[in-house]
Amino acid sequence: MGLALLLVGTAAAYLWNLTANGWGNTFYAAAVQAGSKSWKALFFGSSDWPNTITVDKTPASLWPMELSARIFGFGSWSILMPQVLFGLASVALLWACVRRYFGPVAGLGAGLVLALTPVAALMFRFNNPDALLVLLMIAAVWAMLRAVEDGRWRWLVWCGLFVGFGFLAKQLQVLLVVPALALTYLVAGPPKLGKRIAQLFAAGVAMIVGAGWWVLVAQLWPADSRPYFGGSQHNSIVELTLGYNGLDRLGSFGSNGSSSGPGGWPDMPGGFSPWGHAGITRLFTASVGGQIAWLIPAALVLLVVSIVLCGKAARTDRRRAALLLFGVWGLVTGLVFSFMSGIFHEYYTVALAPAVAAVVGAGSAVLWRDRDRLWVRSALAVSIVLTAVTAWILLARMPDFVPWLRWVIAGGAVVAVLGVLVQTSRLAYAAVCAVLFVGLAAPTAYAVDTLQSAHGGSIPKAGPQTGLPWMPGGGGMPPGNEIPPFGELDAESGTEAGGGAPGGGPGVKPPGEATEPSSRLVALLTANARSYTWVAATVGSTAAADYQLATDGAVMPIGGFSGGDPAPTLAQFQNYVSQGRIHYYLASAFANGAPGSSTTTEGTKITQWVRDHYRAVEVDGVTVFDLTAE
Repeated sequence: MGLALLLVGTAAAYLWNLTANGWGNTFYAAAVQAGSKSWKALFFGSSDWPNTITVDKTPASLWPMELSARIFGFGSWSILMPQVLFGLASVALLWACVRRYFGPVAGLGAGLVLALTPVAALMFRFNNPDALLVLLMIAAVWAMLRAVEDGRWRWLVWCGLFVGFGFLAKQLQVLLVVPALALTYLVAGPPKLGKRIAQLFAAGVAMIVGAGWWVLVAQLWPADSRPYFGGSQHNSIVELTLGYNGLDRLGSFGSNGSSSGPGGWPDMPGGFSPWGHAGITRLFTASVGGQIAWLIPAALVLLVVSIVLCGKAARTDRRRAALLLFGVWGLVTGLVFSFMSGIFHEYYTVALAPAVAAVVGAGSAVLWRDRDRLWVRSALAVSIVLTAVTAWILLARMPDFVPWLRWVIAGGAVVAVLGVLVQTSRLAYAAVCAVLFVGLAAPTAYAVDTLQSAHGGSIPKAGPQTGLPWMPGGGGMPPGNEIPPFGELDAESGTEAGGGAPGGGPGVKPPGEATEPSSRLVALLTANARSYTWVAATVGSTAAADYQLATDGAVMPIGGFSGGDPAPTLAQFQNYVSQGRIHYYLASAFANGAPGSSTTTEGTKITQWVRDHYRAVEVDGVTVFDLTAE
């Protein structure tokens, strides 16, 4: 009954106002649109159905959405519904993992914390790859915990397969859970050490198989009959994995976070960076803290004390193994996110949410059972105080957002601490209620704000918006998660006529924010659209996605996500034009790659060639070139 109520409540919350997010991230929505029209586009994760270039990830996260679009028709609901289902499955599976070793109350607590974590409430309703990634990470943990129980090979193999398929969802990010998986089995697996090591090798082989089958097929497929692998400079999945989605994400590990990252983003004036500053406090900063940090201090206390309370249990003790697995998962993920200085976005922290939720649910149950000891009650009190202080700090940064809540949480913390320290039956019920309120009130408020707000673009954030503290001049983000758009393009140069960063620097709008094409432009592009392979071409996949979604006609995304990939080449583009396959060329803010980049890209060459040979016209602020005009 408890699980049913949890899942029904989670489903109701996540489904409410779901389509307010529209296409969500149009970059991925356009790829789903392509996959709903072409099986080749589905397999490779192409941005357009003529298969020019893929998204900059492996495609597994797109497959459920594309199949949903094929069954129910392409639209906002069919794209976002699979993410909700991943969220429900994640909550249920985490409940199962924690309940099995710590009891039903602990399982419900873990599931509830995960469901109410603001960044989870965001990403389980959004079409980025993270929802499937999180589910597969929890599935790998579930399989490993079953392996710890009986030492059977099959559980290790399943664990490896889940990790491997997680790679196909979001590449190397799935490896954040691997150290915890391996360490837990080495420490607590039932067989002798030699067999445990051999079984882990088997899990590694299964992981390679789970990821490698697609990589092998994709890499061996003739390059001239498949799309270009977006995000790579040499049409290579391996390069995409180790470069753009690997080392470039980590950056100079532990540096200040202001280094240039993939996509061509330059250093910002004054040392500012779109990725924030790396350091141990990153998860508690204004932009990240509200996503995930509410229960992290409490989780750390509960983890340490719970493991201590396991005492001299057998090496294979299941409860200690579960605590070790979730604890190491959380520590590794938290430290990597804190110190990585390459590309980092707030929503990445959803990969930390299950570990925090599990430790809070399991740890609270362990400490509550031993509350007759004063030092255990004191540890519980400390965790409550830390939670209240964290909520106070995070809520104080948004003084206009439920300003009374932090005061009520502070009062609840006093009741909770007294109820925990003073053991009386009369106070016990009040203490439990107060603890739940202190722990969940603030993240619930953020989650509710997230559910009732529309989110779009490539960098969504949960809760009330705290702005972009890294922007020079202290610029902030307006309501609705929108970042100010670039100025209109100059018809001659293709560069911005206005906008840009404060002080006249380059614009800092990420190459992933959606804009709605005007009805006049849509009418122009859709006229006689069936006569062309591509109704238009433009530099940058997100710009192309906006036009493609609006017209339901294929739009060539020159250069991939930020326009810097060498696909198509100028020669290929000229050939397509000579064959009459492209109707219009639309000028883009990313004709030179990311804003501020001085690199000469294929998009730069194509743009210049088009300007030299075709006449420009303005259509509602967009510079349009008719490539069929003589």
